[in-house]
Amino acid sequence: MNRAKPLHFGFLLLPQFSNLCLANAVEPLRAANHFAATQLYDWSLVSEDGEAVTTSSGLTIAADAALRNLEAPDMLFVVAGYDYRRLTTPKLKSELRRFARGGTILAGLDTGSYLLASAGLLNGHRATIHWQELESFAEEFLDIEVVPDRYVLEKSRITAGGATTTLDLMLQIIGKDYGEAQALDVAGILIYDQHLTAQDPQSGLALRGTGRLTPKLVETIAIMQDTVETPQPLGRLAREVGLSQRELQRLFRRQLQTTPLRYYLHLRLSLARGLLLETRMNLSEIATRSGFSSAATLSHAYVRHFGQAPSATRRLKSRSTSQEPD
Repeated sequence: MNRAKPLHFGFLLLPQFSNLCLANAVEPLRAANHFAATQLYDWSLVSEDGEAVTTSSGLTIAADAALRNLEAPDMLFVVAGYDYRRLTTPKLKSELRRFARGGTILAGLDTGSYLLASAGLLNGHRATIHWQELESFAEEFLDIEVVPDRYVLEKSRITAGGATTTLDLMLQIIGKDYGEAQALDVAGILIYDQHLTAQDPQSGLALRGTGRLTPKLVETIAIMQDTVETPQPLGRLAREVGLSQRELQRLFRRQLQTTPLRYYLHLRLSLARGLLLETRMNLSEIATRSGFSSAATLSHAYVRHFGQAPSATRRLKSRSTSQEPD
């Protein structure tokens, strides 16, 4: 605790980022300062142009400065959420590379990992991203060792899968910087029970952590999440978790008020919707990724579930993009 000056962290906020992700990054730093009764950390919120940024829930967060005016921090966190691919402009990638050359540790939170990867800053590193994007991330960036871990903390590159994994990451950083006792104090004041490790997978175990679902149900859902591209028959799902089909049906009815097959379909259609909003894949490709036999089959199920055609969802994305200020 005898540093001459506090560690300075920068947070680059990109449109449609998660409030919870940012809060889970900043609040542990504030709490660490509180317990130490001194300034262990300070931080700056920046945007590309210095203007306020709108989050995924519609809140507006003011920026302290533009990214180009940020004095090199000890660590720069790229905080992204939805519609992240279109944010990978040559200008932004150049700025991120500039910080890397200056020795700043770079971190990607949620889909912020994609921005670092697109700038070539994760090549040769282990990295993770939000679990829904893992497969496409691994396919696009072959020079990165993509892992499903909650977070990956390397010497100069850090990635985390989402909001709660960011909290785990920040506690790990505080522990490394100022000792495990300090991290435990922070976890205590946040009433946070650390029960997962960095290497635990993001999906499945996160459901178990809620304490509301039985282990058999969590296990089934994890299998469903891992097999959306090749949906498994109900009988096979039941056998894999050691239940009869009837027992599995009753479990879903009692805890989720739906059937296993309807929940499975919900997962697949949610994936399809995400691909419509976040990628330029055509409908046939999306159908394959989400386990449908054809674009027509996907379209029919999509309309029944969401009340609109896939093409309408994609138009929504186009309108929201065109209405954003330059």
